Amino acid sequence: MKILIVDDEPHLRMLIQQSLDDLEDEGVELFLAADGEQALEVIRAEEPRLVLLDVMMPKKNGFDVCATVKHELGMTETYVILLPAKGQEVDRLRGQEAGADQYMTKPFDPDALLAKAHAVMGI
Repeated sequence: MKILIVDDEPHLRMLIQQSLDDLEDEGVELFLAADGEQALEVIRAEEPRLVLLDVMMPKKNGFDVCATVKHELGMTETYVILLPAKGQEVDRLRGQEAGADQYMTKPFDPDALLAKAHAVMGI
């Protein structure tokens, strides 16, 4: 079982990773990516069950990554949670159009993120 954490801010990647560290004891592998292009490389190679995806990133934004995963690659079983810094309705709608399964605005509750990861991973 694999989870991909995608954020261009190193401290946010680390915060999310620390929030999910307990899952590694349950056999979950955590992967990290710093931009949208790197995220797609990892997604193609590792086929994670869950992708935690920042929206505003260099090279390829989270909406485009999500749309590629869901529509172009047809990876409908991959659960994508968008993690934008703002919660504007237009962004929420754009995320739905891209195929995102959920939308959690930063700052998020680490315990809620861990609980969601447990639910998605089925553990």
